[in-house]
Amino acid sequence: MSDIIEKLTEVLSSRRQADPDSSYVAQLHNKGLDHILKKVGEESAEVLIAAKASEYDHNRDAVVYETADLWFHTMVMLSHLGLEPADVLNELDRRFGLSGIEEKASRG
Repeated sequence: MSDIIEKLTEVLSSRRQADPDSSYVAQLHNKGLDHILKKVGEESAEVLIAAKASEYDHNRDAVVYETADLWFHTMVMLSHLGLEPADVLNELDRRFGLSGIEEKASRG
């Protein structure tokens, strides 16, 4: 599973400086963080809508599709900020084995 994240991270990094006319990722970076955050927000809303709809129509494919869009745009955001998915995975690893209550309390 992490292979695809690694591959996508490499592609996102290589396309960050590409010509915006030939790369969607370069277009996003060129438009700046506010535009990227808007896309993350839009995709988040689409995930919520698909998840709620799946409760009634049982269309899990839409949830997977929209979640993939959200993850992609979140990875672009991380890249724009000089972060990588490994940073998030390391944080999840740090939290592994902590109860949610303990983790929240550790935030101060």
